[in-house]
Amino acid sequence: MNLPAQLAALVRERAGGRCEYCRMAQSLQGGTFHLEHVVPQSRGGFSTAENLALACPGCNLHKADRVSAIDPETGNEAPLFHPRANRWSAHFGWDGEHVVGKTATGRATLAVLQFNHPRRLRIRVAEAGFGLFPPD
Repeated sequence: MNLPAQLAALVRERAGGRCEYCRMAQSLQGGTFHLEHVVPQSRGGFSTAENLALACPGCNLHKADRVSAIDPETGNEAPLFHPRANRWSAHFGWDGEHVVGKTATGRATLAVLQFNHPRRLRIRVAEAGFGLFPPD
């Protein structure tokens, strides 16, 4: 994606060095985080500050072009978490290193983006050792 440097800088600064989905810190990662379209371009999304988020490679690749997923608790389709329109703490919480979904949106997002994959849990333990977990 070729974005103006000022727009890319705004998105990165606004995210505070963390994935806006799973809240993982970029500082301990080997890969560069992605500038991601919350509403994918293939679904009519635009490259604007309001539709861009900083995402770790895992979240971005699992999200792909999705805007909704199945809530594993109810079996109903729910919109995915939208970092510009939703507050993280309204949809998610922490139980140790595990992310807990509080709403249908939270549970669906958590499941499809695999927030509690064993590798992510190990990363959160490492982040805690550096004072980066839990995120503010």
